[in-house]
Amino acid sequence: MEYLPKGANFIRAKFLWEIGLHIAGNPLTPYTGNRDICVSVGSGSGDKYKPWLRMSCGSPILAHAVARGELEAAIVNPSAMLTQAVRGKGLFSKPLPLCIVANYPSWDRFVFAVSPRSGIRSLADIKEKRMPVRISTREDPTHSTRDLIGQVLELYGYSLKDVEGWGGSLQLNGGPGDKRRLNAIAEGSVDIIMDEGLALWLEPALAAGHKPLTLEPETFAKLGEMGWRRVVMPKGLYKGQEADHACLDYSAWPLYARTDLPDEDAYKIVDAIHARQKEIVWENFNTWAPYQGIGALGEETEATPRDVPLHPGAARWFREHGFKV
Repeated sequence: MEYLPKGANFIRAKFLWEIGLHIAGNPLTPYTGNRDICVSVGSGSGDKYKPWLRMSCGSPILAHAVARGELEAAIVNPSAMLTQAVRGKGLFSKPLPLCIVANYPSWDRFVFAVSPRSGIRSLADIKEKRMPVRISTREDPTHSTRDLIGQVLELYGYSLKDVEGWGGSLQLNGGPGDKRRLNAIAEGSVDIIMDEGLALWLEPALAAGHKPLTLEPETFAKLGEMGWRRVVMPKGLYKGQEADHACLDYSAWPLYARTDLPDEDAYKIVDAIHARQKEIVWENFNTWAPYQGIGALGEETEATPRDVPLHPGAARWFREHGFKV
């Protein structure tokens, strides 16, 4: 298919798309502001727009909007958040009827990296000793990393607010490679970094002496029940990583829908990804986990962990085109 379908209507659509990207992409807009984009395909031929397929980016709890039928599909990072929604765990008080249409490949891990000067040997130490630690984390309280941190710390009986209450502080960042974080690491002004996006900050942290902290087996087990997979990063994956490290999987950006989305609609979505894959920006931060082709979006790989069923219509597309599901 051509980059832009023929017809003035699609030139106008591209015009609107670029406007949306620019406005939503304003770096001064806070993470809780107007920075998410919803793509709607439908009919505007009358005096009222009739949506047919609405797909949106957004927070993990946008799953409720999909479940209510306000959206046909949404995309979330990481896959574990969708697992929670389907299991009725963590952020979700009851299971939601959702499934995956296509799993965008994105390999990542979540790490707690501590400064040896802090004296932290376990996250339990922070509460037991009421340590006034300086924590590097995201500034957006609704970000999925903050949800994960809250779920982990709750298992140890405290919260970020508790840490601030006994004299600790939060070094806040936009993205994982924020200059504010990198400067704080270089200055030695943070005790523990809690984040994903390892390609953007882990090596500087290791070079500054920080060490990845491994959670206890019972903590991994409880997090696994919610949907957080325990994985192992092999020694040397990052410069300065001197040993294998057990941590939490933070991979994949599943595009999901209600389980009752018509099979033909799910089929069309996957077919559209296939037709437009050369125009799609594929995340390739990690050279050891490059984009492997559309087949990966329907199967289990390191970059596409899947604990939620694939939509039957999507599964049919992958099977008919010779891919495993």
